[in-house]
Amino acid sequence: MSTVDTARGAAGAGPSLRRRSRPLEIIITALLVVAATVSVLTTIGIVMSLVGPTLGFFQEVSFVEFITGGKWTPTFSDKHYGVLPLVVSTLLSTAVAITIAVPLGLGSAIYLAEYASDSARRTLKPIMEILAGIPTVVLGFFALNALNPILRDIWPGGEPPEFQNLLVAGVVMGIMIVPTIASLSEDAMSAVPRSLREGAYALASSKRQVAMKVVVPAAISGIVASFVLGLSRALGETMIVTIAGGLRSDRVTFDLSEGAATMTAFIANIGQGDLPVGTLDYDSIFAVGALLFVFTFVLNAVSIRMVRKFREVYE
Repeated sequence: MSTVDTARGAAGAGPSLRRRSRPLEIIITALLVVAATVSVLTTIGIVMSLVGPTLGFFQEVSFVEFITGGKWTPTFSDKHYGVLPLVVSTLLSTAVAITIAVPLGLGSAIYLAEYASDSARRTLKPIMEILAGIPTVVLGFFALNALNPILRDIWPGGEPPEFQNLLVAGVVMGIMIVPTIASLSEDAMSAVPRSLREGAYALASSKRQVAMKVVVPAAISGIVASFVLGLSRALGETMIVTIAGGLRSDRVTFDLSEGAATMTAFIANIGQGDLPVGTLDYDSIFAVGALLFVFTFVLNAVSIRMVRKFREVYE
């Protein structure tokens, strides 16, 4: 058969192939639309479930008192509704987690993307990602019963940390989000064109210079996205801080060696069905949840803006 006949046959088969693929494409498109719609409707449902009880809460409690008050004791006889202790504890434990996770996660990603051999990468990355599949309740008990005794033994002088404290909770949360940061950052670095590396090596750059001055800047949008995703997960973590962080919320504390309740720990502890529905104490759960939702929303909005900015620079 001549080349012309082959081309004619391929041209004739083209419309037939396209006609056969259309039903499958329609089905896939419909499934994607359904998935996107479910995601949007879920978000709307979450917002609607928070709005009603939150508005009812603020009809009884001043918003200024809620934001600036230094005591959170809705279930005490002497009731105070200042959410500041929960916010400070949440930010402290999250800061500890990010301090642990960012260098470990980014260092792991740089090693896997630039230094490890293909066989080492195929072996180490799945092993590292196993950590992401460990239930957080297990990590919480690990923090309380394994890591905290070690921390108390090596604590330098003075009073040792409390049995439940923000430091050990933050450290274990940092360990928890290391695979998230490492995996996403490594994917971003692996997507950097090989030509950029080869150009840097042609200019007599070392492997360290290529990794730190070429690959990391070129993949910065994906790296920033991994940081924000890890930060969001630490901010919304519940079981670790509930088990290992403590539940004290009657005062603001900046001491990591003390136990204190975070926003998620309060929600998990109080939302167990003991409070009558429709009471002010019950509505306080939704007010804290709405505040946490706002924090996460603002964080994601800022991260999207940052990712777009860096992506424009390196496109």
